[in-house]
Amino acid sequence: MMIMKCPHCQAENPDGTRYCGNCAAPLSPAGADGVSLTKTLVTPQPAVSKDAVIAGKYRVIEELGRGGMGIVYKAEDTRLKRPVALKFLPPELVHIPEIKDRFMREAQAAAALDHPNICTVYEFDQAEDKAFISMAYIEGQSLRKRIDSGPLELEEALRIATQVAEGLQEAHKRGIVHRDIKSANIMIDARGQAKVMDFGLARVAGATLMTREGTTMGTVTYMSPEQAQGKEVDHRTDIWSFGVVLYEMLTGELPFKGEHEQAIIHSILKDKPKSITEQKAEIPPSIEQIVFRAIEKDPDKRYQGTDELIDDLKSISAGIVPEEIRVRLRREKLRRRRKAILYAGAGGLVILAAVLILTFFPGRAEAINSIAVLPLENLTGNVEQEYFVDGVTDELIGQLGQISGLRRVISRTSIMQYKNTEKTVPEIAQELNVDAILEGAVYQIGENISIKLQLFDALPEERSLWIERYDRPATEVLVMYGEVARSIADQIQVKLTADEASRFAGARRVNPKAYEAGLLGWSHWSKLSPADLETAQQYFESALKEDPDYALAHAGMFSALSARAQIGLVPPGEILPEAKPYVLKALELDDTLAEAHFAMAAMKTWFEWDWEGGEISFLRAIELNPNYGMARAYYSNLLCYLNRDEEAAAQGALALELDPLNSLYMSMYANTLYYLRRYDEAIAQSRNAIRTSPNNPQAQACLWLVFHLKRQYDEALDGAKAFYAALELTPVVEAMSSGYETGGYPEAMHAAAETLAEISQQVYIGPCFIAYPYAAAGEAEKALEWLEKGYELGDSNMPYVAEPVFVDLLGEDPHYQDLLCRMNLEPAVR
Repeated sequence: MMIMKCPHCQAENPDGTRYCGNCAAPLSPAGADGVSLTKTLVTPQPAVSKDAVIAGKYRVIEELGRGGMGIVYKAEDTRLKRPVALKFLPPELVHIPEIKDRFMREAQAAAALDHPNICTVYEFDQAEDKAFISMAYIEGQSLRKRIDSGPLELEEALRIATQVAEGLQEAHKRGIVHRDIKSANIMIDARGQAKVMDFGLARVAGATLMTREGTTMGTVTYMSPEQAQGKEVDHRTDIWSFGVVLYEMLTGELPFKGEHEQAIIHSILKDKPKSITEQKAEIPPSIEQIVFRAIEKDPDKRYQGTDELIDDLKSISAGIVPEEIRVRLRREKLRRRRKAILYAGAGGLVILAAVLILTFFPGRAEAINSIAVLPLENLTGNVEQEYFVDGVTDELIGQLGQISGLRRVISRTSIMQYKNTEKTVPEIAQELNVDAILEGAVYQIGENISIKLQLFDALPEERSLWIERYDRPATEVLVMYGEVARSIADQIQVKLTADEASRFAGARRVNPKAYEAGLLGWSHWSKLSPADLETAQQYFESALKEDPDYALAHAGMFSALSARAQIGLVPPGEILPEAKPYVLKALELDDTLAEAHFAMAAMKTWFEWDWEGGEISFLRAIELNPNYGMARAYYSNLLCYLNRDEEAAAQGALALELDPLNSLYMSMYANTLYYLRRYDEAIAQSRNAIRTSPNNPQAQACLWLVFHLKRQYDEALDGAKAFYAALELTPVVEAMSSGYETGGYPEAMHAAAETLAEISQQVYIGPCFIAYPYAAAGEAEKALEWLEKGYELGDSNMPYVAEPVFVDLLGEDPHYQDLLCRMNLEPAVR
């Protein structure tokens, strides 16, 4: 390799280098023609006249601008009736092979790119010795002109920066380096969308080098150090130039300045830019860190790809500090806390010893056996993907819940209370009574899913245990969840059983469309309204259309259909023949799916009244996922039916421990306490549920029946009204009010029952719903009549026939005893 000595400082530089790496003085290799190759190649050329027709279809309207590779005109494509931009080479250069080849390379490279943040290229052609590119005409202004009006607001700058980075990401994936990123080459259209223009210096990796090494093309102020020195460049030169543009957007100034070209090059090679936060105090330090990492002079210290850069930009936009910055800030915060403790006053030596132990022996005294997965942040760039991100949170909770070595994994309802919370990790851990917290974000880039996760040992003080990123095609998202579960088990030193390890390792690939439809289905199912259940069914049907072997969607179809019967929309006898095949198919496809066994337990318990079969399925679901709060909550109901009261209370309490803020679990546990005739506790639990969810009908019903049995009839009436109001049965509420005025509480209950019976002539209402107010009115014969109707129709609420409100009224009636016998039940203990 030839060596050139700098004439100014005598430093040695590789042959072909245009500027000295030590002092930035220009170097002139032997044979140089003296042309400043950093300057844009400009050759005067006559303008194309207005209304001239090019290639038989482009009518020139006006000149838009002139640049290093030609003149750009606005024109009309007369065949397709659309405005276009035409970019021409100067005519005297058309016959220079190198320039013409570079121009063709520009067209070929740009035409290969199809992305909303890259200007679309339509074609490359030549007419009458005029070589030109036809591209989309962008109605708007350049980012350079936008910045001339002053620095951009932070939100706007981040939005534009993210879009530009995503355009570059697409180019880099195809091996294309722009080499001339600058604010003048970025257009902002009328909708505020950024478009990267002019891949005029683009180079296709692996192709013949069209621009000789040693030639510095592009605008000097945006050049990377390696580009300014004429060295070989790769995609990281675009990341440098991008960083310069982001600095410019935020401050209105360029980071590297000089009165002439050599001074600018010297600044690029030697100077550190002025701090952004010193110029603009409102800019967070985390933003400055992103910019300064992008413009590291050593390419190896920059972002090594646009993926990570985009992740950090989206993190900032969503209010999340990127991981490296977050860890540093957490450590600084921890150091500040320790410093405060150290100088707390008397007893300093004892405190110093404690701090040293904390610093150098960070292990906790007890093993981590409980964890909460905080709602993951949606960094997909699409607010409509919120359901998808929530679904990923649910999946991670479900996967971790399958680890038997974890005593407790907090369920969905409780953790969703912390969405967008400002509480600290230790505060959340203390409220949920867990040892560890997992938090993170979800990204969706094309067909790939990316999850960034961070695990904290939360108590007594926040300590980061583990940070990891997972990137998988959407088809392998279930495989990714299994990997996350295994990794976390390793980090907290929980040993997986052979079955657990096998399940996590054996996750199947999934059709992405089926998976997304399934997530939407479960999202709507959880709301349990008639409209949502119908929508859930439609999504599950779509999932099965995409993937007929998707077991979770089969379980979802059963759940959507059966829930319609359980809330009294349709007779169970009509729905079961349609619903049953789905749960059977789900188990056939995946016998290790806890949700499928839970669906089977629901069918056995509430539709077939097969108590033994229901219990077997509940226990299998819990075995597969010990932290499956829903299964434990509903299993507690079955145990109540069987008069196994203490077991029922234990399962209900466990469910609530797994999801302490779940209103449904609170009300189900209250119902268990009602069965056990622990009335005051049932009242307290019901009121907790109502505070969490004011329209919880099950909690209102429990208050009604408990106060009825306590003979506190005013409170009972309030509970009954709230119950039917929650079910949107306004005529029943009005009938109770009228009845109470004429005959007090008994007449109010009678009026409610009669009104329900009348409504049931028009629409289906489960007979048990009508039996309750008759029982509360003391009308034993009528109550028993409607219970018999419930038996005949297979009412899914019939298992409650042995609860206290019926036992106290009908306990000795032989017809009631016969009904219990037919259902293989015993009356609840008085």
